Amino acid sequence: MSIKSTFSQKILKILSEKTAVSLPELTRKVTPNASRKPAYALTRSLKALREQGLIENVSSGQNDYARLTKEGRKKATSLKLQDEGSVLDPRWDGKWRIILLDLPESRKSERESLRYLLKKAGFVCLKNSAWISPYPFEHLFMNIKKDLGLTTELMIIVTEFVDEETRKVLFKTFGK
Repeated sequence: MSIKSTFSQKILKILSEKTAVSLPELTRKVTPNASRKPAYALTRSLKALREQGLIENVSSGQNDYARLTKEGRKKATSLKLQDEGSVLDPRWDGKWRIILLDLPESRKSERESLRYLLKKAGFVCLKNSAWISPYPFEHLFMNIKKDLGLTTELMIIVTEFVDEETRKVLFKTFGK
């Protein structure tokens, strides 16, 4: 992995934790022991992220800030799921997470991104746009729903009750 891509991932992670981050603060967090080479790589990473439409610059009278775009939030979420620290918790709390996803064809790329994230989070598509999982990732998708403004297109249900036949199918699907 190149220095630039490492910086890009760090930048996305830092920006995912706040609404906006000043460029000096971002520089301090990404390159704590700044030398010329990392500073250059940071500048190139910021430029590449802007060109990809993942971040945007915002200027107040006193400072310049960077913040994630809608696409940047999706990418940051995807990186969190790929992070080695976000291993699925193998313990089941007895609850099923059901996500109903209904995005029209005109929003196909957004729909595909969400499907990818659902798969990465351990969800399985059982019926058309109904995704289910025993893993406690509903909060992640609540944030995605809020960030992307998906009021009725993404519905999240957490339940303990399923009928006996469905329970058998789910246990077989998830090896419970």
